[in-house]
Amino acid sequence: MRLTYKVFIAAAFYMITTQATLAQTLAAPDSTGLPGDNFSLEGALAMFKKAGSPEEFEKLINTEDNKVNNLDLNGDGEIDYIKVIDKKEEGAHAFILQAAVSETENQDIAVIELEKTGKDEAVVQIVGDEDIYGDQVFVEPASEKTQTKTSTPANVAVNVWAWPSVRYVYAPSYVLWVSPWRWTVRPAWYRPWRPVRYHVFYPYRAPYGNHYAVVHTHRSVHAHRVYTPYRTTSVTVRTRNEASVTRYRTTRTTKTAASPHGKHVKATKKTTTVHGKRGKATKSTTVVRKKRRQ
Repeated sequence: MRLTYKVFIAAAFYMITTQATLAQTLAAPDSTGLPGDNFSLEGALAMFKKAGSPEEFEKLINTEDNKVNNLDLNGDGEIDYIKVIDKKEEGAHAFILQAAVSETENQDIAVIELEKTGKDEAVVQIVGDEDIYGDQVFVEPASEKTQTKTSTPANVAVNVWAWPSVRYVYAPSYVLWVSPWRWTVRPAWYRPWRPVRYHVFYPYRAPYGNHYAVVHTHRSVHAHRVYTPYRTTSVTVRTRNEASVTRYRTTRTTKTAASPHGKHVKATKKTTTVHGKRGKATKSTTVVRKKRRQ
């Protein structure tokens, strides 16, 4: 009896220490303060791969146990329901992931851009909306050769034709999926839950990053043109996160720079992205801080 009790205590201790080690391993990086910290683009792509249809995909990203969504854009204390809307033109699909903020406002979270590139070939990317992530963020499947590296080379594209959802939307009988749900009308199976802090959410979403990578190449040009006229933003969301987005878009990096005299001094590089009538304009200025004479 005593032996069994000791074994139980040892097993319990092992589980606790293992969980603590895992939590330290998956320690969250500093929050950007942006809404995008609370929605996993990698997780959404993982659910798209797992799903057999856009309707099932919508259910998966709105299921608490999948740990993809932790968004509460309007601050009502409940997770926002994400609806999926498919727009299509020829061989390109744009699956819009959108949240209802109020009865009159919706906000795009991201768009999954899918393009057929050959008889049995297709590529996919998910693009995070700039009002949610501070700027457009591109995420795509990582090839087996690059899953152990820090990033996916820009010239590597993964063929996703074998994904069930991809085969489904390219079938002749497919009818465009447009989510029927809205602000006060939700599916019977849906049970809203409360958001958790970013540092609690991060360890759940982090493992999705093992198979999907943030890249700097926008592959799905055709699909993005399909999406652009339908992009939807919310004044409420933009106003509420204006300060965080401005801070994110104005970044400072301190580094050592060589002066004209060969000496090394501290310099601060400030990069500001401005959104004007003619689109984005990026301005970089470097300020060199000289030491005061003693």
